[in-house]
Amino acid sequence: MEQRERDDGKDSLTPSGSGSGRALVIEPWLKQQTVRHGARLPDTRTPEARLEEAMGLARAIDLDVTHGLVVTLHAVRPPTYIGKGKVDEIAGLAKSLDVSVVIMDCPITPVQQRNLEKAWGAKVIDRTGLILEIFGRRARTREGALQVEHAHLTYQKGRLVRSWTHLERQRGGGAFLGGPGETQIESDRRMLSDKIMRIEEELERVKRTRKLHRDARKRTPYPIVALVGYTNAGKSTLFNRMTTASVLSADMLFATLDPTMRALDLPHGNRIILSDTVGFISDLPTSLVAAFRATLEEVIEADIILHVRDMSHDDTGAQSHDVEKVLGELGIEPTDPRLIEVWNKIDRLDADGRERIMNLVERQPAERRPVAVSALSGEGLDNLIKAVEGRLAQGRLTIDLLLDPSDGAGLSWLYRHAEVLSKEMDEQGKLAVTVRADPDQAARVRAKFLTP
Repeated sequence: MEQRERDDGKDSLTPSGSGSGRALVIEPWLKQQTVRHGARLPDTRTPEARLEEAMGLARAIDLDVTHGLVVTLHAVRPPTYIGKGKVDEIAGLAKSLDVSVVIMDCPITPVQQRNLEKAWGAKVIDRTGLILEIFGRRARTREGALQVEHAHLTYQKGRLVRSWTHLERQRGGGAFLGGPGETQIESDRRMLSDKIMRIEEELERVKRTRKLHRDARKRTPYPIVALVGYTNAGKSTLFNRMTTASVLSADMLFATLDPTMRALDLPHGNRIILSDTVGFISDLPTSLVAAFRATLEEVIEADIILHVRDMSHDDTGAQSHDVEKVLGELGIEPTDPRLIEVWNKIDRLDADGRERIMNLVERQPAERRPVAVSALSGEGLDNLIKAVEGRLAQGRLTIDLLLDPSDGAGLSWLYRHAEVLSKEMDEQGKLAVTVRADPDQAARVRAKFLTP
């Protein structure tokens, strides 16, 4: 895949040194169980699986990952997160591997980050900072860049303790006044707050523009079908397969970020707008969820939501839970009737795995039955289209009309504003047309053709 050139002058994410060079990835594994509904349950992912994902995130920004290490903890150490013995061990490892970046796959405090950088002599980035860096590189539109910058500045505002080397200085007061005046850290924090406020104003304008676009789409008969799922689940490949578009799709985490929309004509003549959205990931920073809410509102407003899952992945269940968690923050529950699960990448399964998946599909209730597909080969896509058409038909009204055979304009209007199910000549020489439309559109059809 051709690498996109990066404009360092526009990159406002993690400080210099984090975008290139040799990297070491640390996966801190806290040996404690999670309490849920009064019962203690182990984490659903293995530390090795989490480490592999973190290394994939690092490679997504072109870091040369030289080594990955799982560090088991019994408790978090406030100064350095991990114990002193492991800090010293990793310091030696970082020196021997000549790494310039160490990634801690967990959230760490500014003080912990500063202490680890001193101990290891390398740049230290936590999981939030790494995801922000990826999002910054993937954002291709003005809106995406604004959303990422807002999330980054919010994140950086609390880390001024280690972002500057001159914070101990103070600005003097007025010419004849004593006292220290405004400290540099207060000034820097105020500047960041002002910039965040300006970005929020721009994002509010973006939000209003998106609402105008959605309102315009509502005046047409085109339902919105949104693709959601864990990053690298195959959403963009499925989007390309269904629409014959050329959205970037690659076997990497967060290959695409900005939402893309394309029109798609279904077999029965109904037209939909298919929307490819940003991928989700475990422990997605809440600041990013908030920053991308304007984009994710496309999902909230969608008529159908296709939850794409990678069924070849060992952690597909945990990934599905993470997606449902983010959707829940948007007010979309797993029982939402708009949701259709798409079990993707069945082409990667062996014969036994495929049979197991198909049996699982058949055992699901008809109204909640997933659709098994391969976005790469196109297998199962016909069933997915049928499932989308069937779900769209729920709640839509069927209307029988009689048109004059010469009323070509009226028939054309029906094709543009409703789903034409059938048309044939009756015994009286009239054109009998049966259409289906949602309640609002059905009212327009009746007003145009059935009003005396």
